[in-house]
Amino acid sequence: MNELELKYGVNPHQKPARVYMENGAGLPFEVLNGAPGYVNLLDALNSYALAKELKEATGLPAAASFKHVSPSGAAVGIPLDEIDRRVFFADGEGMNALSPVACAYIRARGCDRMSSFGDWAALSDICDESAALFLKKEVSDGIIAPGYTPAALEILKSKRRGAYTVLRIDPDRQPEETERRQVFGVTFEQRRNDVKIGASLLQNTVTKARDLPDGAVRDLLTALITLKYTQSNSVAYARGGQTVGVGAGQQSRIHCTRLAGGKADTWALRRHEKVLSLPFLPTLSRPERDNAIDGYINGCEEDVCAEGVWQKYFSVRPNPLTDAEKAEALRAVTGVSLASDAFFPFSDNIERAARSGVSYIAQPGGSKRDGEVIDACDRLGIVMAFTEVRLFHH
Repeated sequence: MNELELKYGVNPHQKPARVYMENGAGLPFEVLNGAPGYVNLLDALNSYALAKELKEATGLPAAASFKHVSPSGAAVGIPLDEIDRRVFFADGEGMNALSPVACAYIRARGCDRMSSFGDWAALSDICDESAALFLKKEVSDGIIAPGYTPAALEILKSKRRGAYTVLRIDPDRQPEETERRQVFGVTFEQRRNDVKIGASLLQNTVTKARDLPDGAVRDLLTALITLKYTQSNSVAYARGGQTVGVGAGQQSRIHCTRLAGGKADTWALRRHEKVLSLPFLPTLSRPERDNAIDGYINGCEEDVCAEGVWQKYFSVRPNPLTDAEKAEALRAVTGVSLASDAFFPFSDNIERAARSGVSYIAQPGGSKRDGEVIDACDRLGIVMAFTEVRLFHH
């Protein structure tokens, strides 16, 4: 099949809509269940490309959680510890023996569970039962993977009353070197962004501190590959084999850094004992728990802990997480990696990154203020590498 008719385009009034292959070849994916939409397919193809490339760069199964053509999170398949399981809600039926690809998706979704609500999931490897059982409990629009075990496919087909979209991608297909798009009737053409992101891009360390441990290399590659598929401007924080904050589509670099840094702080504070001990009502759904946690961490005492409000979420009124407690917890965070899709024009980005525990940075370099940015890293003890590769994505 080289054409697929769609219900509508980006918006319901944009009809007719279809995807097709101009060269007469078959589509690189097969619809196993459901009916994908225009935005679904944009998310599916971008997210699978990210997951596939991340596996190629790290040698580990990888996954991505996509929303509106940018990743909410991406990760590799590192096993979950008990804290991870509690933070990511990786408990209950089928969660005792998680496969590496299931761990990758759980981590990818766990980067920013608020933004992953209604996501598109992408796996680099065959989806097995444990990955499908986790997805069954989450609000998600669809999944793309190179294959599915019979048990996993049956689980996914039962999701959303049988309407959950399941796509199988041909892992051996390669897109053409040249890509095209139209805007206002004008056709744009360029070479596809096929730059390979690997450890060799991190060799040019420009700071006094130069040591990049293996874990930092893995995390910087995770962040860089995530940015390759994130709407620009963009900045990504990563730690432990997963992104922990993605700031996408901002016109100002510092706003990217602040947005992603705020998400990274929330990711870290979800591990605070007060958060892990929140007395949720047993009737609360996963999205409701995520909303309550976000309000508890980022709100004030008048939010989820306020009289007349806490009863909606908790069996007893919790004590607020104070600003002093948050500051103390965040001061203990270290070893975070950060990547930027273009150079940092000012050192304020470095200073904001340091507040979220950033120890390692990868960016293209090339600003007339590179010296100021390097000086800020030296002052804060941060290792920074210039990749000399810009990763804009539009």
